[in-house]
Amino acid sequence: MIVHPIDYRYGTDEMKRIWSEDSKIKRMIWVEIALLRALAKKGYLSEEKVKKAQEDALKVTPQRVKEIEREIKHDVMALVKAISEVVDPEVARWVHFGATSNDITDTAVATQLRDSVKILELKLKKLIELFVQKALEYKDVVCLGRTHGQPALPTTYGFRFAVWASELARHLIRLRQMKERLLVGQMSGAVGTQAGFGKDGLEIEAEVMRLLGLKPAIISTQIVPRDIYCEYVEFLANLATTLEKIATNFRVLQRGEVGELMEEFGKKQVGSSTMPHKRNPIDCENICGIARVIRGFVEPQHQSAILWEERDLTNSSAERIILVEATVLADHILTKMMKVVERMRLDPNRIRENLERLKGLNLSEAVMIALTKKGLGRQEAHELVRNASMRAYEKGTGLLDELLKNEVVRKYLSEEELRELLKPENYLGTARERIDKVVEWIKGVINEGKNDYRF
Repeated sequence: MIVHPIDYRYGTDEMKRIWSEDSKIKRMIWVEIALLRALAKKGYLSEEKVKKAQEDALKVTPQRVKEIEREIKHDVMALVKAISEVVDPEVARWVHFGATSNDITDTAVATQLRDSVKILELKLKKLIELFVQKALEYKDVVCLGRTHGQPALPTTYGFRFAVWASELARHLIRLRQMKERLLVGQMSGAVGTQAGFGKDGLEIEAEVMRLLGLKPAIISTQIVPRDIYCEYVEFLANLATTLEKIATNFRVLQRGEVGELMEEFGKKQVGSSTMPHKRNPIDCENICGIARVIRGFVEPQHQSAILWEERDLTNSSAERIILVEATVLADHILTKMMKVVERMRLDPNRIRENLERLKGLNLSEAVMIALTKKGLGRQEAHELVRNASMRAYEKGTGLLDELLKNEVVRKYLSEEELRELLKPENYLGTARERIDKVVEWIKGVINEGKNDYRF
């Protein structure tokens, strides 16, 4: 019986395969095989027999492991027994030699994290590239900027997309920097001292990790230190927050009274079961909802890092849920955001209509700055333009009309100068230059692995 929405509604097949139960058991088998190969290299057993044992061990089915587990109530020991059933008896005596359960499970999880991070990094790069493309495409599409949800100065859609692209690029940098700390396994024994391996411990551990494409944890107890899992979940939560921020802004800009930026809406798509006219931003709403779930895993993962002495078992049950769900859901909303950005559309008519609706009021700062440059005190200019703006609000007139009635304004600025000041495209500052600058930096981050903040 399927009960979790991840099984039937959320997540990509490629990511769910990595975190499936069958995948985890297969990965644990690989860890046990890597240990046998490392032991053989140190002369514990024949390398030839290990080669044959590897073929046999890979025939162990998850079903057989779970069958044994139902009898003995221990998942790793069930795996050990299942492998021992199918390999040569001389090899079987060395299966799991010197290891503890978490040497197998934590190292298997590290391979899941390794493969998950590859997918996340590729998709994150793709999303950044999409936003860079949009930033350049819409660099000159002037629109109304808003602060506090209210009209502010003009900006451009390209500038907005560049801001979001830069934030995502910082996440890419964080992901790359985190990998060195995250993708580690262990073969350290019951309390981390590698006592079962004796003097060979460090070499055996290093060989196992080499075979699996991982690095050894610099030091560990019975488990890999959980601060690295905390960092990983925090990263997913941080990324999810950025995706929710972007999705929220898409939703705001799609509102009927704004109508500037729209999600794709399919020809046969239904927006409401009762209101046939509805075109809801459901993908962005989905991203926002799931991002909140991902952030909810940060605290339980931190709690799972607080363990007695060399370890207890309070982290195990929680992490079986946290790492799987946080990863699958983060991949889900990252994939969904890529789809949203690829298929979004702008409405240039509504953008211009919203930009001009206030009849110049959103260019009040431009007038204040110009008056100050002409010789009027900045504070006096602010008060003068503020009063003119309030009158325009109350009367429904344009800012130009109210400014032309003021003798002080006319003393410093002509009607022609005022008209030029009240053109949105004339008050964009360095917006275009900043877009070009950040795009150049982002391309360096993506293509060269550049990971600093210098321009």
